[in-house]
Amino acid sequence: MKAILQRVAQARVEIAGQVVGAIGPGLLVLLCAERLDTDAQADKLLAKILKLRIFSDAAGKMNRSLQDVAGGLLVVSQFTLAADVAGGNRPSFTGAAAPDEGRRLYDYFVAQARLAHNPVQTGQFGADMQVHLVNDGPVTIPIQF
Repeated sequence: MKAILQRVAQARVEIAGQVVGAIGPGLLVLLCAERLDTDAQADKLLAKILKLRIFSDAAGKMNRSLQDVAGGLLVVSQFTLAADVAGGNRPSFTGAAAPDEGRRLYDYFVAQARLAHNPVQTGQFGADMQVHLVNDGPVTIPIQF
């Protein structure tokens, strides 16, 4: 699984002008399931995201985790992270999980996140979404398991 983490002051997802998920300070997670990904990889990715020390402490050092700061988590499906541009100018997405498996892994990840953390908000799998964010830092970190 692949993810792009963005530390945000706030973020929201809109579909057809309606807000479907929003957080204040926390992490926006753009999540991609790839072929052959497993629940175990989703679990490992989630554990890393929740414990990654990328929030500032009192001294201004990145030394606190999402859980330490009780920040929000906004999870958005993003199959385009599986893009392969090596073969030309049009990306290939053959590395992405098939839609049914991608949805299953996304739903699994979100369910596990809700068991481990609060608040958790989401976009909508497969929807045409507009993601609005105020990147804090900016801090943007790619992760892959």
